[in-house]
Parts: sequence; C-alpha cells; structure tokens
Amino acid sequence: MPTYTALTTLSGKDKAEALAEGLETLDPSPTGVGTFEMEDGSGLWEVGGYFDEAPDQAGLALLATMHGARPFAVSELPETDWVAKVRRELVPVEAGRFFVYGSHDADKVPEGAEPLLIEAAMAFGTGHHGTTLGCLRALDRLVSGGFVGRSVIDVGCGTAVLAMAAARIWPGTVLASDIDEVAVDVARANVAANGLEGRVQCYEATGLDHPTTASAAPFDLIFANILKGPLIALADDVTSCLAPGGMVILSGVLNEQADEVIDVYTRAGNSLVHREEIGDWTTTTMSRNT
Repeated sequence: MPTYTALTTLSGKDKAEALAEGLETLDPSPTGVGTFEMEDGSGLWEVGGYFDEAPDQAGLALLATMHGARPFAVSELPETDWVAKVRRELVPVEAGRFFVYGSHDADKVPEGAEPLLIEAAMAFGTGHHGTTLGCLRALDRLVSGGFVGRSVIDVGCGTAVLAMAAARIWPGTVLASDIDEVAVDVARANVAANGLEGRVQCYEATGLDHPTTASAAPFDLIFANILKGPLIALADDVTSCLAPGGMVILSGVLNEQADEVIDVYTRAGNSLVHREEIGDWTTTTMSRNT
C-alpha cells in the first residue's frame, strides 16, 4: 500500500510547530508529523506529514496560506521493504583500522580490522554519513599517534558506534549517553550484538548533566557528534569535563559552520589539532589547553 508525504518550509520554530499542530486536524489525519530546523543556515524549518491515504490538498493549501509557508509538496511513496533495500545499498565502511558492517556482510571483515557490527535497519550511525566516518577517522589518527583514552565518553551516542570503537582498542568502560530513550535502547542492542556488554555503558542524559558522567570526569576523550547549536551550548561543559591535554572530537557540523564552532571551543580553552571535511560535513579534533 502506498504512503504519502506532504512537506513544506517556513521561517521560525514557533510557526513551524503551529503548522504541525494544524496538520493533525486534517481528514484523513496524518500517521505522523515532524518538524526540524534545516541545517543549511537559512533559518528555515521543514514541516512534514505522513499519510496512509492521499492527503486533502485543499486543506494543505489553506494551512500553508494561514501559516505563511510555501505550498506543500505532496509525494506518493510506493511500498518498499526498506531494510532489504538498505541491506542491498549499504556496503561496509572502512575508517582506518575500523570496519563497520551489517550482519549480511559478516564474511567480508578483513583480518586484523576492528569490527563494528551495526544492523542495516539503523542506517544513521553506520559510518556512511560524513560525520560518523569523520569521527572514526579522527579516532584512528589519535590511536596511530600514540594517544590512549583511559576515560572516554560518547555524548549523543546514537548507535554507540563511536563508543564501541573506543572500547575495541582501549581497556576499561566507555560511557555512551543520549538524550533520546530510543537511541539508548538501540545503543544497548548494538553493544550486546558486538559482545561489548560491560565495556560500554549506555544511559539517557541531557548533554553532560548526569551523575554517571560527573563521577567519571575528567575525560581523556569526548566524542560529540551532534549539531552546531548543541555543540556551541555545551562548549564550556565539554571543556570543564576534559582533563588537561584531553581531546574532544566534534562533528555534526556543516563545513560553513565549522569556523564558528572552532572559535567557540578555542575561547573556552581548547586548541585545534585537526579538521577534516567529508562531503558537506566537518569533523574537528581539539585539545584542552594545559
């Protein structure tokens, strides 16, 4: 059975949320509604509705006019086995010594690689996205340079692929926190699938504000693969949780946003060690000043 999407953009979070509420009143009603800020620096927000039946075009047009949004773009999506599709299209990823793969590619793990199993159904955080790949490469560079992480945390861990990568190469327990309960459940499932129970501790937390985080600080290494806004907001907290000389790997930042993030972390007391652009995304490694 086909499904339908209706997408539009407009300026301002409040307007976007109001329009999203208006979508809920349509008949047929959407099965889901979402809003998010676009990452292109435009200040626009995207509002989308998902429908099991063709949406009311007149109702959509009225809502767009009432809220000052662009006309909705309506698309029909054919029924697709997305997991099977992703399995066909998601090839393994090599990032230095790390090899990220799905179970359908278990026979392709190279000898001597550090394997990280992430199922295809969990596409974000598989290493294909420039931010995750950049973080894995940054970690590989640190290890090759002789860096040792005795105390490590992955903030906004998602699939926990970065925390698991650290656990593959260093002893001890790596912390993995996320603001989203579902992400934490996914992270725990991945940790179990990789045989890393007891080596990666996953828990729900907002930023670095959690007793488990506080008791483990200061950290030798912090991963923060999130977005520009949260990264800037957390700059002081991240820096205060780093040991002198400790490293922070920052990502989730568009190339044109990177200088601003680096500047904020420099003013907080860190120095730039390395930066890498992969596609539209920049990954930055910085060190807390001693």
